[in-house]
Amino acid sequence: MEALFAFAAALVALRLAAALAVRWRTRQAPELAAWSASLLAYAVASAALAWGAAAGWDGRSFRVYYLFGGLLTALLLGLGSVLLTGRRWALWPALLYVGLAVGVAIAAPLHGDIHGTTLPEAQAHLDFFPARLVAVLGNVLGTTAVTVVAIATISRRPLGNALLLAGVATAAAGSALSGLGTAKTSVFAAIAALLLYGGFTASPRRSP
Repeated sequence: MEALFAFAAALVALRLAAALAVRWRTRQAPELAAWSASLLAYAVASAALAWGAAAGWDGRSFRVYYLFGGLLTALLLGLGSVLLTGRRWALWPALLYVGLAVGVAIAAPLHGDIHGTTLPEAQAHLDFFPARLVAVLGNVLGTTAVTVVAIATISRRPLGNALLLAGVATAAAGSALSGLGTAKTSVFAAIAALLLYGGFTASPRRSP
C-alpha cells in the first residue's frame, strides 16, 4: 500500500510537470520551465519513495530521493517565482546550485546501514557539511522566494498565490512528518503537487 501511494504521487507530479512544460512551449515563459522542472524533481523523488517502499531502501534509492526531493525541488520552485518577477539573472546562480547539488548527492558519504521500507532520516546517514547544509540553504532560499513573491503579488493572483502557499505548506508538513512513514509522505506529496499546479496555472485577476 505504501508503494502504491508513492507511485500515485509520482504519476500526479509527472503529469503536472508535463502539462507545465506544454504551457512553457506555447508561452516561452521561463518561470513555467522552472516550475515544470520543480514538479519533475518532485515526481522523481516520489518514484524513489515507491522504490524504497517496494524493494527496500538502499544507498541508491536514498541518494535519488535526497537529490530530487531534498536538494532540488524547493530551489527550482523558488527560481520560478523569482523569474516571474522578471529577474532572469537568478537563473545562473540556480544552475550553479543544481550542479553543486548533483555533486553532493553523488559524492557525499553515507553512514550506517540503509535498509527496510521506512523512509531513512537524513541526519542519521549524512554529515551536516556539506550535504545537509546544501539542502538547508536550497530549501530556505526556495521557500522564502515562493512565499515572498506570492505574498507581494497576491492582490493580482489571489487564488493562484493562495494555492501556491498552501502547496508549499503541505510539502513542508509532509517533510516534517516523514518519520511517520512513506505512505504519509506520499499522500502529502500528491496533495502538494496538485496545489502547486493550481497555483501555477490559475489566471490572474482581471482589472475592471
